[in-house]
Amino acid sequence: MRVRLQVGSVLETPCDVLIVNLFEGVSRPGGATGAVDRALGGLISAAIAAGDCKGEWGESTTFYAQGRLPARKVLVAGLGRAAEWNLRRARLVAAAAVRAARKGGARCIASIAHGAGTGGLEPGAAAQFVVDGALHGLYTFPGYKEKGPKQNSVEEFVLVEADPGRAAAMQAGLEQGVILAEASNWARSLGERPHNHLTAPMLAEEARLMAASTGLECEVLEQAALREKGFGLLLAVNQGSVEPARCITLSYHGAAGKGRPRLALVGKGIVFDTGGISIKPAEKMWEMKYDMLGAAAVLGAMRAIAALRPALDVIGIVVATDNAPDGAALKPGDVVHGLSGKTVEIRSTDAEGRLVLGDGVAWARRLGATRILEVSTLTGTISRVLGKEAFGSVANDPAWQEQVLAAAAAAGERVWPLPVYPEYRELYRSHVADLTNGGSPDAGASTGGMIILEHAGDTPAVHLDIAGTAWITSATPQQEAGPTGVALRTLVQTALALAGA
Repeated sequence: MRVRLQVGSVLETPCDVLIVNLFEGVSRPGGATGAVDRALGGLISAAIAAGDCKGEWGESTTFYAQGRLPARKVLVAGLGRAAEWNLRRARLVAAAAVRAARKGGARCIASIAHGAGTGGLEPGAAAQFVVDGALHGLYTFPGYKEKGPKQNSVEEFVLVEADPGRAAAMQAGLEQGVILAEASNWARSLGERPHNHLTAPMLAEEARLMAASTGLECEVLEQAALREKGFGLLLAVNQGSVEPARCITLSYHGAAGKGRPRLALVGKGIVFDTGGISIKPAEKMWEMKYDMLGAAAVLGAMRAIAALRPALDVIGIVVATDNAPDGAALKPGDVVHGLSGKTVEIRSTDAEGRLVLGDGVAWARRLGATRILEVSTLTGTISRVLGKEAFGSVANDPAWQEQVLAAAAAAGERVWPLPVYPEYRELYRSHVADLTNGGSPDAGASTGGMIILEHAGDTPAVHLDIAGTAWITSATPQQEAGPTGVALRTLVQTALALAGA
């Protein structure tokens, strides 16, 4: 799909649907919406007066131009209350608006940059978030149906800006929005693939192909190398599987000797999770194909970083396997040795994420990372703590956590820091090993992250638990059912911030 910036008036933009907007409580539209209203003979104002167009969050109202504009239709997107407006909402409203606009088979959709006028957003950032949201909303997973999915009719998305003085900033924002959305949609496609179409070796091959196309270095450790190097926790989880494990390392070199931190992004790549011997209930187990969405976020982030080229060295690490039960599988009570040197007593084989990620963060340390940012669909507890609106974080270094939280806010994502009280360590203490992999239901979201960070030593590390936000089972106004691409933008923004971009 083509995405481009058009500098000029919305009144001179040929398209199937032109998207403008309205804040809640506005009785007389201004700016681009006001200009369109006048061209339509006051149709939007009349709808506002009649209470049919209120500008409420999530609302969309369509008008037929009937030859009074080069656009066939005009869609007025509700922005909600001006006091609640921000970049995150700009992305969400753009996604919902394009999904509503394409329902009539639109081939060309044009839109203004929501919030770049009276909304007070910086024009380049507004352009980035609107383009990112539009491409996110238009994404469709190809699927496996006999007749294939319904094809997306949209061939072109045009961002319209009247002021030539803002064109350079908006073009840069548009390009970054395209990079982020395409990386996220690629990661979402990986996440939607079921286990028979995405084993750990298959995931490694996808990483190799992506690295080759973007200029990243890629190293894949296979079974023999994993044993030789001491990935005891990853191999323990893999014991019950017929498919071998993999550790994928992608490297981006952008520091150019400038002495900046070396950032490691670590993702959980459990391509299917039965729970192992501590087997999960059958109900909704199919969703456990999504247990590799942390890995997908890391791989997608590395793809975007390769395109954005920050002045920073970044390594992306994915520890990949499925978690299956058989006679050789890991069992509760077993004690296994990790790459960090720590031993772990197994209390539940369904707490496998903190095992493979223990080896992942230890590998990041061995590769010289000075900052670690790990992302995983780790615990069901996080949904009960934060619901579906935010993901949680656990850190061993408050200053590093503040940097990540600031990056998440700049990326338009919601993350909430969880407590790491010293008393919580008693919840995973073992009398036969250095620690357990859990077992207590108390403070599960906090202790899950803390167990992983035990393997980071004194390297500043942050864990992000995205289990409550990584996928949805029903379509929303903003996207289809399936992976959401959450945390990818936070990972990328963290790299950009560390690089001073």
